[in-house]
Amino acid sequence: QVQLVESGGGLVQPGGSLRLSCAASGFTLDRSPIGWFRQAPGKEREGVSCISNLDGRTYYADSVKGRFTVSRDNAKNTVYLQISRLKPEDTAVYYCATDPVRILGSKCLTPLAYDHWGQGTQVTVSS
Repeated sequence: QVQLVESGGGLVQPGGSLRLSCAASGFTLDRSPIGWFRQAPGKEREGVSCISNLDGRTYYADSVKGRFTVSRDNAKNTVYLQISRLKPEDTAVYYCATDPVRILGSKCLTPLAYDHWGQGTQVTVSS
């Protein structure tokens, strides 16, 4: 069974940092595309970062470039999202997603490309 479990969210002041984790099981993470997404109340789910299994590149939404870094630890089958210089507009539920049977390039930032999702972790940025 493909399973993803996010953790690491919380309440942080503007300018602060967080590291989100996504623990994967039931598949080999390093052969699959994996993405980080967020959804704020009343807004569409938005791709923020991903790792392509087509070209091995990382991709970022323009709104987070320079502040977010995606990485993975293959030995632990875990992917991370390091977030710095947090802004109030970063407040959202953050999800990780994967689809082991698909090959994704830049489309790894598209929510509809994925069939498997974690439960999400809340990030709140407020003074």
